[in-house]
Amino acid sequence: MMVSKVLLQRRLFRFLQQSTPSLCSFSSSSSIDGSPFHSVKATEISGLSSSFRSFCSQKSNLVAESHGPAPIDYSSLLQEAEFHRLAESTIQGLQEKFEDYGDSIDLDGFDIDYGNDVLTVKLGELGTYVLNKQTPNRQLWLSSPVSGPSRFDWDQDTKAWVYRRNKAKLYKILEDELEQLCGKPIVLS
Repeated sequence: MMVSKVLLQRRLFRFLQQSTPSLCSFSSSSSIDGSPFHSVKATEISGLSSSFRSFCSQKSNLVAESHGPAPIDYSSLLQEAEFHRLAESTIQGLQEKFEDYGDSIDLDGFDIDYGNDVLTVKLGELGTYVLNKQTPNRQLWLSSPVSGPSRFDWDQDTKAWVYRRNKAKLYKILEDELEQLCGKPIVLS
């Protein structure tokens, strides 16, 4: 792969700005296209090798700045048999409530299917919900036509399936979205 001289100079410029800005002096008179990339002198770069090594060997703080959820050892949260009991109870309970809900609303294309640990709720032209078990993670996964994909963990304190990124509960999300889509409230809890 051939890397252009300008690209290498830009990378060097960014590096110098971040690590040791005092090593470089830039002159706008020697810039090309208004950028100071061609004004770095070789004598100003000679002391970079040790600086580069120390810069690259520094610990990354990306983990500390991460905004995502903390990693969890899912197998330590629920034993597999307990997970299956809770997940199946939840999915079967939802299936029954969705069937009752479907009977109470007038919606073309409403259909419910449960097979292979996957609950599918079709709302005709409004979209389809899919809820399934993810045993290795001890999670329930939801695909929603409104909010997209979500992964729910069992919370022992609240006795509910909770989406860790925003602390939303599975039943509350489904209640809110189904009322929004179908125009009639549903109580799942």
